[in-house]
Amino acid sequence: MRIGHGYDVHRFSTGRKLILGGVEIPSELGLLGHSDADVLTHAIMDAILGALGLGDIGRHFPDTDDAYKSISSLLLAERLLPMLKATNMQIVNIDATIIAQYPKLAPYIQKMREKLSAVFRIDQTQINIKATTEEGLGFTGAKQGIAAHALCLLASEDKN
Repeated sequence: MRIGHGYDVHRFSTGRKLILGGVEIPSELGLLGHSDADVLTHAIMDAILGALGLGDIGRHFPDTDDAYKSISSLLLAERLLPMLKATNMQIVNIDATIIAQYPKLAPYIQKMREKLSAVFRIDQTQINIKATTEEGLGFTGAKQGIAAHALCLLASEDKN
């Protein structure tokens, strides 16, 4: 078994959609980034890559590459599946926390679970997503951006 941790943060920006876990959240502010800036999916991807010992998403999908400009992070996440297969590993579970003072995310968490479990080809019971505020503290509390942490547990597909 292997475990990986991922963390990502993006600042708010006008004129951008707010995408979290592949779900568009109604908001006056989106997140600034080279791709769709899906902070949740990025944290999960980093957790998976960390568990595999393969670096981070910046190494595999650099923000200097125009091929990834405005790309859906779910499409990038799908590109991790061959890496899992090549290392003979499978996702046991993912646990993620979104840190955001704004907007309220509870109504969208189930849809995020649905989208991410479909991308990673795992059961929805294998992915947990929580949202919390920082009680007005820090950059997320000041509504300057959103952060996410994720843990991923992997196990070998070998049954021996």
